[in-house]
Amino acid sequence: MLITGFPSDVFGTNCYVVATAPGEQCVIVDPGIGIEKRLDEVLAEHRLTPAAVLLTHGHLDHTFSVAPVCGAKGIPAYVHPADRELLADPAKALSMDPARLFGGRFTYTEPDDVAPLTDGEALTIAGLEITVDHAPGHTGGSVLFRLPAGAARGWDADEVCLSGDVLFAGSIGRTDLAGGSMTAMTASLRDRILPLADDTIVLPGHGEATTIGRERATNPFLLEVMRPAPTRGL
Repeated sequence: MLITGFPSDVFGTNCYVVATAPGEQCVIVDPGIGIEKRLDEVLAEHRLTPAAVLLTHGHLDHTFSVAPVCGAKGIPAYVHPADRELLADPAKALSMDPARLFGGRFTYTEPDDVAPLTDGEALTIAGLEITVDHAPGHTGGSVLFRLPAGAARGWDADEVCLSGDVLFAGSIGRTDLAGGSMTAMTASLRDRILPLADDTIVLPGHGEATTIGRERATNPFLLEVMRPAPTRGL
């Protein structure tokens, strides 16, 4: 399997490209701000043909280029229904007007072809078997994408998890924006992240790759979730 990625120059959002092998179809995960040129270079380098865009959630730093990418390639975008409205109006998740965030210059287009993601479904796209786990907390429609690691990058692991802004190396996604919930995030960490095998490779929405085992041992937010509840007294 081929997995490659690169960060956007704006907000450092990781855009990933996943395929069974060079020269095959691929999926694009989280095309953020200003990534089109670099994305086309990656596709050409590996002779890849895009089949779909997958979105871990609806925040603008992960979705800004979804319409131009999908439009140019003639492919659909997949997002969880709870975040679908953010593709129509990304300002709903922001604490300020997007125009202010971008110095008064802001042009965003909603993608035409949007398909829903369902919790627990197994997507078969571009020859890949991708499991979708709904993991709200950062946003109401945040998801994890899990797929067999194979021989990707020489990893000695059975599974890869594209975690979006649910889990980072040493941290988790913020929960203080519209649609966020620390209660929901705690449940997602407990029920979606912690059950994964220690050797699972985590490819987050920002920052470097990590493993579930490393985060289980060192991530303060996971350690807090794992802390035993008091058992004495009324």
